[in-house]
Formats: sequence, C-alpha cells, structure tokens
Amino acid sequence: MEKTSLVLMLCFIVIVMPKTQGVELGPKAVEKWFKKLPYAKQKVTKFHFYFHDTLTGKNPTAVTIAQSNMTAKSPTFFGSVSMMDDPLTVGPEPNSTIIGRAQGIYGSADQNEASLLMNLNFVFTTGKYNGSTLSVLGRNPVFHQYREMPITGGSGVFRLARGIATAKTYWFNTTSGDAVVEYNVVVLHYDI
Repeated sequence: MEKTSLVLMLCFIVIVMPKTQGVELGPKAVEKWFKKLPYAKQKVTKFHFYFHDTLTGKNPTAVTIAQSNMTAKSPTFFGSVSMMDDPLTVGPEPNSTIIGRAQGIYGSADQNEASLLMNLNFVFTTGKYNGSTLSVLGRNPVFHQYREMPITGGSGVFRLARGIATAKTYWFNTTSGDAVVEYNVVVLHYDI
C-alpha cells in the first residue's frame, strides 16, 4: 500500500509540476512563450508585503555562512555573508499570512556605511503568482529610510520582468539584528 501511494504521489508531481500557475515550463514551453512575446501586452503589477529576517532563536531564517578575518573589527561588518530563507507576509506581525519566501544571499559590501549587496528571489507560494519568482540584485544601505533595489528578472508569470523593490525598515532589534522590512514592489512584465 505504501509503495502504491508513493508511486501515485510521484505521478501526480510529474504531471502537475510542469506548470507554474498556468505557465507551462520546460524548454519547448519557453520557446513557445518567446514566439508570442512580440504580440504580448506589458502589464504593471504591484506588491506590498513584509520581509521577516530572523537571525536568533530556535528557528533563524538567516544565518552567517562566511566572514573575513577583519569582519569582527569592522563597524559595518564588512565581509560578512549570510544565507536567507525569510518569510514574506501580508502584515508585519510574525503570525501574519505568509505569501512567499525571500531566498538568497546578502553580504556586507561597504567599509564606510552599513550597506548590503542583496542577491535574492521573492518566491511566491500562494494565489495567482504561486510558483513564480522575482529576482533582486542591488545595494541596500540598511539605515536609509527608503532603499531602492532593481528587479532584474523573474520566472513563471514574471518571465523577463523588470521593476523596483522599495524597502523601508518597519522594526529592527539592534542587539540581535532581527528585522522586519516593509517592501513595496512595482514590476513590469508580459501578459501572455
């Protein structure tokens, strides 16, 4: 019985996985999508969510994976690199509804100002964007009120996306480094 259930589950995954919320996946599907591109309309989509970066406690969502010999002596923690899998939520509360994850790497990249190089994906896990991603690559001077980072691409519904992610710190614990950051994202993508 267990083997039958496992086989049925694997068959279901193989049948369902080639699509991301109505977008076909795979090389042939991407080629087909590109053929429709010249006729596609561009669409603007806006998101508002909160990013919970937790470095402490039983279940941290970001961990330091590397640091230089000088990181501990640097006022900006220059050379520190962290990996994250942070929840994205509707509201700032820790128990707010999760709509996705911020998965990637950030590192302290400035010797004079607390500023991070952010390389991450917003991975949407619910709703009509379930399975689609937006990619961010940019500078995040963490103590500025507003920080703009470019959306450099995406997958699924957001193939060839471009836009801006604006971050504003909602809450920051100076002792632990834990933070909740409000994001407003505007993205231009194709409606195919």
